[in-house]
Amino acid sequence: MTDLLVLGGSGRTGIHVLREAAARSHRVRALVRNPDAVPAPAGIELVQGTPANIDHLRKAAQGTEAVISVLNNARASDNPWAKPVSPPAFMTTAARDTLTVMDEQDVHRIVLASTQGAGDDWAHLNPMMKAFIKASNLKAGFADHDGVDQAVRTSHADWTLARAVALSDKPASGQVKAAERGTGKPAMRISRADFAGFLIDAVEKGAWIRQAPLVWNTRD
Repeated sequence: MTDLLVLGGSGRTGIHVLREAAARSHRVRALVRNPDAVPAPAGIELVQGTPANIDHLRKAAQGTEAVISVLNNARASDNPWAKPVSPPAFMTTAARDTLTVMDEQDVHRIVLASTQGAGDDWAHLNPMMKAFIKASNLKAGFADHDGVDQAVRTSHADWTLARAVALSDKPASGQVKAAERGTGKPAMRISRADFAGFLIDAVEKGAWIRQAPLVWNTRD
């Protein structure tokens, strides 16, 4: 059992992290803007605040042993051309401040939800996908993921950047594969529930430290 701080727990993937962590009997604290709006399982401690405020992070991190971040640079809808609603460097600033707080409070482990194509994985996307991202408002999210990637890699933390392929809302299948780019051929999708389970597995097993694996479902 681990004392976890979850960032982004009110989101579509984050709520799965809260549910799975509770099911595995972890003690969980989630920093959320509006605790009344989060359908968290019993036993989850919801702390009101935002990861954009380092003092809120300091309060939420007290007594925890590991951080799971499923923050996202949000748009008004899933439409690739929808207007971004998060500040341009929301995730990057939150990651930097979280790492600062971790240093202050002697917390070493952090697992972050990332995406294929972030950081050095950009080189592996096909030209059509790159052109599509650059032409759409997806580019804001990718730029922010790049900032997180850089901040984490220069830190002293025991980090994992879990790079999801396209996320789906299908139920968990338990059929999950992870591999560093070039050591496995990823499928197209992973369910949010399965991805949440992978993030918690990484904490529990001390797996993928200072690595950035792609994560996908082996069967849709």
